[in-house]
Amino acid sequence: MPERPTARWLRYVEEQTAQLQAGTLQEPEDAWALSDFPIPLIRATDAALSDFEQRLIQINPESDAAVLAAVQQVVLALNAVSEDLASPTYDTDGREDLCTYIDEALTSVGVDVPALAARHGLQRWQITDQWRDW
Repeated sequence: MPERPTARWLRYVEEQTAQLQAGTLQEPEDAWALSDFPIPLIRATDAALSDFEQRLIQINPESDAAVLAAVQQVVLALNAVSEDLASPTYDTDGREDLCTYIDEALTSVGVDVPALAARHGLQRWQITDQWRDW
C-alpha cells in the first residue's frame, strides 16, 4: 500500500510544533499544518483509510462492483469525518492527497484504474466524485 496522506500530515504537524517550541517558527499562524490537520482529523481519516486498505486486500481487483463498493465505502467514511468534526474540513491539498491515495491504493492491489473509470464513462480523477462531499 502507498503511504497514507495522514502519515505525511502528522509529520508536518510534528515538525511545525517542534519549530514553534524551538522558536524557529515565530508566528503561530505560520504553522499552517496545525490548523489544516488537527490531530482528531488525522486520526479519524487514518481510521477510514485503514478500513479501506483492509477491504482492498479482500476484494477481487477485477470486479468493478467490488472495487467501486470499496471506493464508495471509503468516500462515505471520509464524508462522515469531514462532517463530524467542527473544523476544519479537508482543504484543497488534503482533498487531492486523499484522491491520489485512493487511486494509488487501488493500483497497488492490481486495479487498472484508468480502465475501470473508462468502463463507467469517467476520467481517472472522477472515480470518487459520485459520493464525495469533501
